[in-house]
Amino acid sequence: MTARTTARARATAVCALLGSSLLLVPLAGTAAAHPAAVPPPAASAPRAGGFDATALERALAEVPDGDVSAALIRVGGKGSWSGSAGVRDLPTGAPALPHARFRAGSTTKVVTTAVVLQLVAERRVDLDAPVSRYLPDLLPPSFTKPPTVRHLLTYTSGLRPGASLGSTTEEMYAHRFETLTPQEVVAASVAQGPAHDPGERQEYGNIHYTVLGMLIEAVTGDSYEHQAAVRVFRPLGMRHTGFPGGPDPRIHGPHHRAYAGIGGRTTDVTEWNMSDRWAAGDMISTTADLERLVFGVFGGKVVPRSLLDEMFTVPDIDGATYGMALERFVIDGREIWGKTGSRPGYHTVLGATRDLSRTVVYSVNAKSAREDGFPLVQRFALPAFAS
Repeated sequence: MTARTTARARATAVCALLGSSLLLVPLAGTAAAHPAAVPPPAASAPRAGGFDATALERALAEVPDGDVSAALIRVGGKGSWSGSAGVRDLPTGAPALPHARFRAGSTTKVVTTAVVLQLVAERRVDLDAPVSRYLPDLLPPSFTKPPTVRHLLTYTSGLRPGASLGSTTEEMYAHRFETLTPQEVVAASVAQGPAHDPGERQEYGNIHYTVLGMLIEAVTGDSYEHQAAVRVFRPLGMRHTGFPGGPDPRIHGPHHRAYAGIGGRTTDVTEWNMSDRWAAGDMISTTADLERLVFGVFGGKVVPRSLLDEMFTVPDIDGATYGMALERFVIDGREIWGKTGSRPGYHTVLGATRDLSRTVVYSVNAKSAREDGFPLVQRFALPAFAS
């Protein structure tokens, strides 16, 4: 969590400079295995629109390298483009799959927000009601000011991080097949008491959305996974998106192998039980499906238009940059809303202007996926917003 917080702080600090300095920074490292077997990157011809397709093609041409083994990019809006490069696994050097499935990490939070806002539209949930209305046994007496649903959606609840299986990829790797339930994660959080009063500070973290997953189940009497499917995935035609199924460590269907540096060695980290991330980050998807999610959410197809402004409202708190799930950036004078997702070996981005004149989605397999993600964003996403 600390590494991702640092990455977000760095990205926010430099956003104002990005419009005039969209430099592609090659990442250090030795060449990946079997480079001769890797075909040239595949890319569609760019259709009319203001973005730097040449920079994106150049970024793909550098894959694989010592960090990134595969990259999939989709640009949409006024002008569209897609490209893929790299290998599906290092031992064989087989070419990357343009429609590969991947761990989408915290982009899951966009889906969770959409489900909650649907329940708000149905008057089954009140944004400004305390979470204890829906989860009466959640908070101990130490929470004299219980957070509201809105506080959870905007990362301002005051909840502390919950239980985890490690803070670094190397620490977590040793426990990658163990199960830590969302209930255990939340219990460890609330046992510590609040970090601050609700609404006082915005602190990004999975805990807010883990509680929201529990709220969805309590209100609907159904599983979070099924609610996400019937309310978001199916209506938007996201046929290749879902959840592993409890502690299942596998990615079913075509996918790329993921790698991380463990003990100084490049290690395959594809199989991993991510169930503790649940409604905050356990989704598996494709770039085409995440593009459907962006157009569906921003276009008011799954979040009622009457509530979209709520989703894109940053709380009036010093230093706040997030609305509900999504973070606000200003790049070269353009307002962009986006979300990253980072799991060991997988880095995901979705972003768009509110009017959907420009969208970008990528999935990158990188050993640095859980480190400072800004170099990856700068390399594979920002050229989509270049004027």
